[in-house]
Amino acid sequence: MRAWLHPLALGLLVAVIAAWAGVAAIPYAMMGAAIDRVGEGGMNRMTHGNLATPARQPVVRPSPDLAYSICPFDLGEGPVAIDVVPVPDRYSSLSIFDAATDVVFVRNDVEADGKPYRIVVAREGQEVPADAEVVRVGHDSGIALIRLLLREPGEIGALDAARRRSSCAPVTNPK
Repeated sequence: MRAWLHPLALGLLVAVIAAWAGVAAIPYAMMGAAIDRVGEGGMNRMTHGNLATPARQPVVRPSPDLAYSICPFDLGEGPVAIDVVPVPDRYSSLSIFDAATDVVFVRNDVEADGKPYRIVVAREGQEVPADAEVVRVGHDSGIALIRLLLREPGEIGALDAARRRSSCAPVTNPK
């Protein structure tokens, strides 16, 4: 019986290490897949998607009463600016997720007092404009997601031009 104890302990150790490595890698794999899925407009560009349907679900478990605008970002070349223009009389929010799927920033229209705002997403050490509101992230990639609440799906046409005023682009001159 003792002869089996060492191989059994080694097998258990290998299983624990493999499970831990798998759990640690899952968030990054999920975010990579999400970026690939929603990055149809390219990196560091805002895509203003159509409403979700059972056949088209750009985000995990989308709500049918939300219009999504999505910016997959890559900070490898420098910071990215996200300009949010709230749609009057509608709840909206900006959420920024890093490569590990952690939420690193959230602001809604009420917190913004219904006024436009700019968030600059940057890695530690990247130069940003002096007056910028900066969100520092620990990874080069992630997703910025704007949600706009609709009272009914049919009103998306009337609100589409207003929501398209929000944008995402590389910071061109950080000084």
